[in-house]
Amino acid sequence: MAGMKQIERPPVAGVIGDPIGQSRSPVLHGHWLGRYGIRGYYVPLEVRPADLAEVLRTLPKMGFRGVNVTIPHKEAALRIADSASDRAALIGAANTLTFHGDGRIHADNTDAYGFLANMRQTVPAWRADAGPAVVLGAGGAARAIIHALLDAGAPEIRLANRTRARAELLADHFGARVQPVDWIEAERALEGAATLVNTTSLGMRGKPPLNLRIEALPKAAVVADIVYTPLMTDLLIRAEAHGCRVVDGLGMLLHQAVPGFESWFGVRPKVDSELRQAVLAG
Repeated sequence: MAGMKQIERPPVAGVIGDPIGQSRSPVLHGHWLGRYGIRGYYVPLEVRPADLAEVLRTLPKMGFRGVNVTIPHKEAALRIADSASDRAALIGAANTLTFHGDGRIHADNTDAYGFLANMRQTVPAWRADAGPAVVLGAGGAARAIIHALLDAGAPEIRLANRTRARAELLADHFGARVQPVDWIEAERALEGAATLVNTTSLGMRGKPPLNLRIEALPKAAVVADIVYTPLMTDLLIRAEAHGCRVVDGLGMLLHQAVPGFESWFGVRPKVDSELRQAVLAG
């Protein structure tokens, strides 16, 4: 009717995965929406791989400004997108999508940023160039972490994966500083390492344990695990007892969310202890 004030559509974003029930992202973004007084929404969306392209093309028409992408969709999301940041293209996977007004999809990867920000916040003295890094796993998260470590100056990355062929693919992608290692040789690869990162789901609640002896790892090394359920995985407990400094996976989740939230909701949010406690409680 004439004279009626048009109500502005609230911003909407979400997270896509299969499954999605385990994601802490809705609690995380919900906390920020409340903190900054933004009348917006962030929702979990369980989407099967066969439906991903159709869903991503439909969401902009429904008012979505963008989505996070989690397992198993990160590599497919990059292929579907109309454009990509340099880091997403280099990593070969996307975890953050922004929808333009014309429906075009822009892909980014903030996992590398989140990993480095978490390492530096938790262990300020950590340096990627202090020595070789050992990375366990060769999935989408491993791609981002390898990119981050190389970019930060790691002289060598020893990459161990249960399927060696996947590790070799990543070595081909990232170059000579990445050396594939047989899974059964992972313990030997720890000798002289300055950083150890578990990017697999081993050790996650409900998953098989990560059976890796760490006695060969120097006590000066920093050990990180991207798993955050439980927060202190068996790997981190054993590494701390060994004398290493440890970095849990929750901080990476919190930091990687910052660029997406800023893009969709217009505010650059802070990662602090209040946020951490809210996500743990949620």
